Amino acid sequence: MARYRSIRDFDWPLLIITLIICALGVLQIYSATHDYHTATHDYRDAWWKQVLYILVALGLMWLAASVDYHTLMAQTPILYTLSVLALTATFLLGKRVAGGRRWLFHLQISEFVKLVIILVVARYLSELKSDELSARDLFKLGGLVGIPTALVVLQPDFSTGATYVPILVVGVLLAGIQWRHVAAIVLACALAAPVGWFVLKDYQKQRVLTFRDPSLDPQGRGYQVIQSKIAVGDGGMWGRGVTHGTQTQLRFLPVPHTDFIFASFAEEHGFVMVVVALGLYFLLLMQIVQNAQTAPDRAGVYICMGVATLLLFHILVNVGMVVGYVPVSGIPLPLMSAGGSNMISVFMMLGLVNNVRLRRFVS
Repeated sequence: MARYRSIRDFDWPLLIITLIICALGVLQIYSATHDYHTATHDYRDAWWKQVLYILVALGLMWLAASVDYHTLMAQTPILYTLSVLALTATFLLGKRVAGGRRWLFHLQISEFVKLVIILVVARYLSELKSDELSARDLFKLGGLVGIPTALVVLQPDFSTGATYVPILVVGVLLAGIQWRHVAAIVLACALAAPVGWFVLKDYQKQRVLTFRDPSLDPQGRGYQVIQSKIAVGDGGMWGRGVTHGTQTQLRFLPVPHTDFIFASFAEEHGFVMVVVALGLYFLLLMQIVQNAQTAPDRAGVYICMGVATLLLFHILVNVGMVVGYVPVSGIPLPLMSAGGSNMISVFMMLGLVNNVRLRRFVS
C-alpha cells in the first residue's frame, strides 16, 4: 500500500514537464550534431547518448526520492567528507580537459557535490534554534560551502564553483539573515573585488572584457558571443527548421549542443518556441516552489528552494550568456545541454524535491 501511495503521490506534473524539456534538448542535440564530426571527435551519436543519460537519470531520480531525506541529512557529515575528498582527488588526479582537471572516472564530480551542498545547508539551517542567523552561524555555514567551492575554483572551474553560492544565499535569506550582516557581506565583497580580479586566470579576465565589448577580440574570446547573437537573431519568429540553421549547421556557432544549445535552438525553432521553452522552465520552477510551500518541515523547504534557486541560476546565466548579457561560462542549460553528469545531478535534485513531497503524507 505504501509503495502504491508513493507512486500515486509522486509529482507527475513535474516529471512530465522535465521530460518535455529533455525531449526538446534531444531534438536539438540531434539537429546540431547529425553531421558533426572532426578529425578527433565524432558527435553524431550525441543524441542517443543523451537518451541513455536520461534513462539512467530517471532511475537515480527514483532512488533519490525513495530514501527519506531526513536519513540523507543525517549522513551529511559522511557525504560532505567524501565530496571534499573526491574534489581533492579530481584536482590532483583528474583528467585534464581544456586546461583544467574536472573529470574523475568519466564523471564531473563537482556536479554531484551540488546535491551535498543542498543537504548540508538544509541540515544546518533547520537545526538552528533561533529565527535569526548569528554572525557565527554565517561564518560556519560560509566555511562549509566555501571549502568545496574553493576546490572547484582551483580546478579551475569558476563557473561551477559559482553555482554553489546561490544555494547558500537563498538558505540564509529564508533563515532570517540580519540586514547589518548583509551590509557587511556586501562591503566585504566590494573590497575583495579588486583582489579577485588579480586572482583570475588570463582567459577568465578576457571573458569579462570581451563580454563588455565582443568586438575587442572578434576572432578570439568575443567570437562565441558574436556568433551566438547572430544565431538567435537569425531564428526570427518561427526559426529556420530542424537541421537548417546556418550558424549551427555551418559550425559558426561553437559547441551548439552543449553550452550554446539555446542559441542553436533559437535559430532553428524561432522566438515562439523559445517562449515555449522558457515557459516550461518557469512551470518547472513553480512546481518546485509549490512543493516547498507544502513541505512538512523547514528542512524540506530549504531543500526545495535550494534546488529551485540552483536551476534558476543555471537558466539565467546560460540564457544570459547566449544573448550577451552575461560573460561566457561553462554553465550548461539544465535538461537540454548534452552531457551526463549535469543531467543526472539535476534529475537527482528533482528526486529530492519529490522526496520532500512524498514525506508530507507520512504520519
